Amino acid sequence: MVRIALKVEYDGAPFAGWQRQADQPSVQGAIEAALAKLEPGAHTIAAAGRTDAGVHGLAQVAHCDLKRDWTPFRLSEALNFHLKPAPVSIVDAAVVDDDWHARFSAVERRYLFRILMRRAPATHQSGLVWQVKNPLDVQAMQQAAQHLLGLHDFTTFRSSICQAASPVKTLDALEVKAKETLWGDEVHFRVRARSFLHNQVRSFVGTLERVGSGAWAPDDVKTALEAADRARCGPVCPPQGLYLAGVKYPQDPFSKSVT
Repeated sequence: MVRIALKVEYDGAPFAGWQRQADQPSVQGAIEAALAKLEPGAHTIAAAGRTDAGVHGLAQVAHCDLKRDWTPFRLSEALNFHLKPAPVSIVDAAVVDDDWHARFSAVERRYLFRILMRRAPATHQSGLVWQVKNPLDVQAMQQAAQHLLGLHDFTTFRSSICQAASPVKTLDALEVKAKETLWGDEVHFRVRARSFLHNQVRSFVGTLERVGSGAWAPDDVKTALEAADRARCGPVCPPQGLYLAGVKYPQDPFSKSVT
């Protein structure tokens, strides 16, 4: 038996999320079905994070256990062949220790959220960004974001169906930056923490968008946070602008991957 870590890229639009579903397509289900083509039988893979419906993956990490002595290169090539035409790609693979775990060994998750600011409907970026029609005040949003850094009770920014044992988390970074692109001006939110509550990032971005639009003052975010009341959160933004952008481990499993 060999355990192999997989770095996975996917477009979340056609999926009900990462987690396997009984009657809906999922990213996990697509990869497990591809694995069954290589080694017949049931497969269960574990991932660093369970992204919601419509959320994308730039560098999701998962692991699988296989009976055959696969090289990472042969496995990734074979999986990518059997994953077609699903918008899922294995971009790297590496053999890891038997006790290594994609979720429990992770020490940090990184997310990216993209807002496209333009009035004309998005064409090439449709489904990949949250589009707003008016410019946003990036400086005000970054000022507001500072209130969210550090150790807090994030009840205000936690989904009502969140299953985490505690709303207390440490947010390590929340950077808000303007980005010029070929299709228009964007705002990028880059968020880092060891772990997140359900809908926490989308709750952050939806609230900060209210600051950027002028509907909220930066200090209103501090007031909302301290209220520890879900009703004080701004609107939860749509999922299509959100990307799981990376996962950090004490030692990068892909730094010595065999190709």
